[in-house]
Amino acid sequence: MATEEPGAVEEGGGGGGGKMKLIIILLVVVLLLAGGGFFAYLKFFSAPPATEEGKTEASVKEPGESAEEAVQKSGMPGTMFPIEPFIVNLAGSEGKRFLKITLDLELDKPELAEEVKARLPQVKDSILVLLSSKTFEEVYTVQGKFKLRDEIISRTNSFLKAGKVKNIYFTEFVIQ
Repeated sequence: MATEEPGAVEEGGGGGGGKMKLIIILLVVVLLLAGGGFFAYLKFFSAPPATEEGKTEASVKEPGESAEEAVQKSGMPGTMFPIEPFIVNLAGSEGKRFLKITLDLELDKPELAEEVKARLPQVKDSILVLLSSKTFEEVYTVQGKFKLRDEIISRTNSFLKAGKVKNIYFTEFVIQ
């Protein structure tokens, strides 16, 4: 018959400890991923807590406060009015430099969109004249872009009677 050597290991019996460690490591990794997923869901996808009146914290407004003031206080953007892209030659470039700009107007009242639409030719003309009067040096810097934004807001507000443009957002700004 077969005799066993004192240092021999049985087949299949030596790897049991390694398999158990692998199972434990996989279980810990799965639990960590599940916990991280649950935290991300609570942090990013769940609704804000409701107040006693059933409104969320973001929609709470003070008594006597208009809806527009509540939106401004909450930091939510107003009504956005997109304007088609402008392509102009920059001043002083002898036709060698172009500016392509696309912008959105943030209106303080939703009703103002109708007035902007009615006055759109005046608004676009004013912006076009302003853009073509700028040199490369005036619009290239960040400060120049902020100044341009303020000038567009000022010119646009000069045409409006029912409200005002709160801000301008450049959605495309290309200089070539």
